[in-house]
Amino acid sequence: MTNRDRAYKEAGVDIQAGNQLVQNIKSIVASTFTKGVMTDIGGFGGLFRPDLNHLQDPVLVAATDGVGTKLKLAFTFDVHHTIGIDLVAMSVNDVVVQGAKPLFFLDYFATGKLEIEKTRRVIEGIAIGCKQAGCALLGGETAEMPDFYGPGEYDLSGFCVGIVDNNKIIDGAGIRTGDIIIGLASSGLHSNGYSLVRKILADSGLNGDDNFPGTEQTVKEVLLEPTRIYVPIVLNLLRDLEVKGLVHITGGGFYDNIPRILPKGLKARIDFGRWEVLPIFHWLKNQASLSWEEMLQIFNCGIGFMVVVSAEIKEDVLSRLKALNCPAWEIGQIESRKEGEEAVQILFD
Repeated sequence: MTNRDRAYKEAGVDIQAGNQLVQNIKSIVASTFTKGVMTDIGGFGGLFRPDLNHLQDPVLVAATDGVGTKLKLAFTFDVHHTIGIDLVAMSVNDVVVQGAKPLFFLDYFATGKLEIEKTRRVIEGIAIGCKQAGCALLGGETAEMPDFYGPGEYDLSGFCVGIVDNNKIIDGAGIRTGDIIIGLASSGLHSNGYSLVRKILADSGLNGDDNFPGTEQTVKEVLLEPTRIYVPIVLNLLRDLEVKGLVHITGGGFYDNIPRILPKGLKARIDFGRWEVLPIFHWLKNQASLSWEEMLQIFNCGIGFMVVVSAEIKEDVLSRLKALNCPAWEIGQIESRKEGEEAVQILFD
């Protein structure tokens, strides 16, 4: 340690640990680099040269998000290798909703005291998420903030930039009565509703290593199952098929997210029971004595993403999704909306 570092160290910030972390993650970050990356990590900003040859009128699409209080369970269970996947998923899934291909991702990691191995595991997860989405981990920031976070705790946020041709932006404007809604399976809770989940878990008495009811997994495996990244699946569909609308089911569930793409005068009729509802959702409903309406306002309930297409190509879309090993179901239809009706109508058997 140099004299220059000592004052910072006495204040609780370890510059040497930060430098060591950068060295430890260089190869991890480099493994995500795509053709457009022009810089290594460590600079003031990341440089990226996009390939615009196939685009007539390129438009950038940006998104940012975190993972909410799912982090609290990562701390409780001391599981840190998957939360980075969640971080990437929340932003890249939003970007691809517009029809955009994610280009690069940046992360922000803040903690009270930098623990190199724990941080490395988080960043490994971020790199895995970037590879799944086909984008580069272009850079990020690691902030050590003594006394700001509790022991062993950290916070995460992420930022993604994608690109799409202006005439290929998906915004729902072409959705019409009779169009079909196809639901793509979620991997579990994804990253929403965890404040309620943690309360229900505490009241249940279950521990992280207990078997989760109705599954062969542990409680911590089910609750920390990473968010599914839909980017390669959706881009594959967009390559050959006319998709009219895309929905990422995040906070607010079905009722708040579907209306974001619906033209005026239209509603989405969802036929509940047309898809597989995972055991985690049945358990949460029963433990908290919630109705399915309440569940669908908070959680994805087994559908993490939706695709709206014309009835003429629905079978082609479903066949393509099956070939891509993505469980999917026809779950509803677009209908006319009368004055005073909600934009989302869910029918229960």
